[in-house]
Amino acid sequence: MRVQKISLLAVAVAAGLSLTACGSSDNNSGGGDSSSPSGAASDTSGTQGSGGSTGSTGSTGSTGSGSTGSTGQNGGQSSGAHGPTGSGRASGAGCTTAHLSFSTSGGMGEGELIVNMKNTGSANCTLHGFPGVDLKSKDGTVSASRSKLTAPTVTLQPGAETRFTLHYPPNNSGGSGETFTQLVVTPPNETHSTTLNAGINVPVTDGSGPGITVDPVGTGK
Repeated sequence: MRVQKISLLAVAVAAGLSLTACGSSDNNSGGGDSSSPSGAASDTSGTQGSGGSTGSTGSTGSTGSGSTGSTGQNGGQSSGAHGPTGSGRASGAGCTTAHLSFSTSGGMGEGELIVNMKNTGSANCTLHGFPGVDLKSKDGTVSASRSKLTAPTVTLQPGAETRFTLHYPPNNSGGSGETFTQLVVTPPNETHSTTLNAGINVPVTDGSGPGITVDPVGTGK
């Protein structure tokens, strides 16, 4: 999907943003509709691909206010507590979007949103790298750029969770800012995405402030 050029967002998030690769959602265990993928999220820290399109049905996620969101369109209810995760030596095939459920919760500080991913399959699977994250507002789409953190290899047993953190500049300007109402998330090395509801409000600036970045899967608390 071609990312729309928006005069407002061009000012709000011009610094530090580049397109991440997000494909469109596949028919998965939660029953979401599919659309044609636009690219895969990479497991390296190189350049990003084009932003993907939203799935036809989004499921409820939380805002960055700290509450735990419900699952993404892949289904699989999240308890809000992080299950066991493993890292180090890979065990199992790569985790697919169809066998992951997604939820959101507040981060450790202001301007952070945690995206949780739970293995709903019957076998171990692994994740390594950066997810693709596109943020959508009424004015268009912006893609999060990658942080400089090193990506670990995470092995998820059936029922276990891992997570990644999205960082954004909170709107403390007193103005209305720009509000992103949906996140389109593509796991590392996948071409299919899931859509989560969100409420991320960023200030409108001259582009000199911090941008929106995403950490690799398995980092942070």
